Amino acid sequence: MTIASAARNLWQLYEPVHAVTYFAPQARVAFENAGLRGYWRGYFAGRAAPLGAVTAAPVTALFFSFAPAMVARALPDVWQRATPEKALAARLNGAVAALRAIMPDEPARWAEAADLLEVAAGAAGTEGRALAAANAVLPRPTGALARLWQAATVLREHRGDGHIAALVNAELTSCQALVLRHGVHGGRDQLQPNRGWSDSEWDAAVGELTVRGLVDGSGRATGEGLELHGDVENRTDRLAAQPWAALSVAEQERLAGVLAPLAAAAADAVVPYPNPMGLPRR
Repeated sequence: MTIASAARNLWQLYEPVHAVTYFAPQARVAFENAGLRGYWRGYFAGRAAPLGAVTAAPVTALFFSFAPAMVARALPDVWQRATPEKALAARLNGAVAALRAIMPDEPARWAEAADLLEVAAGAAGTEGRALAAANAVLPRPTGALARLWQAATVLREHRGDGHIAALVNAELTSCQALVLRHGVHGGRDQLQPNRGWSDSEWDAAVGELTVRGLVDGSGRATGEGLELHGDVENRTDRLAAQPWAALSVAEQERLAGVLAPLAAAAADAVVPYPNPMGLPRR
């Protein structure tokens, strides 16, 4: 197994752990208790909070796939409801409560997974990766589940920053990237409303990709489109590989074995399929 393929395999194991912050009821309650009522307020405040009280423009750029109008409805309004510090506490407390409720009661496994993930997260280069950098310098929490979740979050934002770099390199706009993904896998009924794009914006992106020969008139990916999509995914894996060099192959394999039942519990309990992250059903 190459380190790039290991990066993809390990992502599929730590992403469900991170994703409880988006889907678990405990996370939603924690955000609401912090004054962030409404799913998207909690989402944007929690994910953007490591950056400080930012406005919509940098979040639109860094989150990439959301329509600017959707981001502007949440930011900067959320900071009038909860400070970034309060949002950070809510997202960590909610994630830990969710993990404690859904994972097997195996503290030794939690601690081992956290220890190994922290090595990789601590080695992650953050040049040009704003979300990874902002999360990487947050104080190290106490408790195995908190450490596990935070390390998984640094690594997933590191991978996400690289994925956006790959999309930009492919000369895809944010809406075009979603249209191409739909052209390969389907899912417009989820992708478009969840990211706030209007029908006219979506259809314009279809037209733009049709001119490039990446989708046909119905929005289905052409051979060129499939090739470009595959290139982006492969480049994402390569750009996500660097942190894993901090672990030996044996440690990577051990981490995969330790994470697997934890990831399965998190995925089975809260992750919908299909999902915006592109996680496959395991």
